[in-house]
Amino acid sequence: MGSGEVRVLPVPGASVVARAHAKVNLALRVGGLRPDRSHELVTVFEAVSLPEDVRASPSRGLECAVTGEGAEHVPVDERNLAVRAALLLAERAGVPPRVRLDITKTVPVAGGMAGGSADAAAALVACDALWGTGLGREDLLALGGELGADVPFALLGGTAVGTGRGEQVVPALARGERSWVLALSASGLSTPAVYGELDRRRGEAGRAAAGAALDVDETAVHELLQALRAGDAAAVGAALVNDLQEPALALAPHLATTLQVGLEAGAVAALVSGSGPTTAFLVDGREQGLAVAVALAASGAAADVRRVTGPVHGARVVDVGR
Repeated sequence: MGSGEVRVLPVPGASVVARAHAKVNLALRVGGLRPDRSHELVTVFEAVSLPEDVRASPSRGLECAVTGEGAEHVPVDERNLAVRAALLLAERAGVPPRVRLDITKTVPVAGGMAGGSADAAAALVACDALWGTGLGREDLLALGGELGADVPFALLGGTAVGTGRGEQVVPALARGERSWVLALSASGLSTPAVYGELDRRRGEAGRAAAGAALDVDETAVHELLQALRAGDAAAVGAALVNDLQEPALALAPHLATTLQVGLEAGAVAALVSGSGPTTAFLVDGREQGLAVAVALAASGAAADVRRVTGPVHGARVVDVGR
């Protein structure tokens, strides 16, 4: 049981708080375009200790409020993934969507760490408990997959392999705890823009025309999984890979400086997290993490710096009250 976690039986009608976490992609290999215009992926996710909390409370209708990191940039209507999660769950469970969602954010908006997906996962779990729908975890995972590619992993947590669009997730065997330093950027990056840049670069290189099939190279993923099973931090660092890193650097060149600063400060390895612009630095314990964090903050290469650990649990209820 995680620190501060409250294990309770859901009480329909009570206010329910659920928590989910940000993710780092330890490996992200991108294939060609699928018929739905998304990309075929093989990825290794790790949930890290940067939480998103969603409180679901009884209401006469559907309301949403957001506080915390980047709240002013987060919509509170059906553009919000947590709102869509509540609506979808209500439709499938055959209950009216009468709920107020209060979202407390710590994950950067448009930072490549799936904060919106964590909100959706937490909303699914909180509303499921609030309404007493009795849906099983597999049902929630299926709903999550309809909402977005990262939502099922936010429900599952831990360390996991994602395939398809990333929505088909299975737990991965990973020994030990990893320490990370996250360098946050002052501005976000558009995920569609980063994928578009990847497609453009591949097209120019003659690797694939738009819409053409492209197999995913899984070699690095297998190497990473072996390193995770062994609990070998150096081998994990050597196997980190992200096919979106070069496109992200092309759209946000200043991230190259951020990566360089962290590596020169002693990080074991570094990479752009997902589609960016957050950069993640694998460090060997507290002292090295502090040194890397201080260097990043002092250099001005990051708008903010967070020290986190992983893996942590997926979306679950952490509090219930009247």
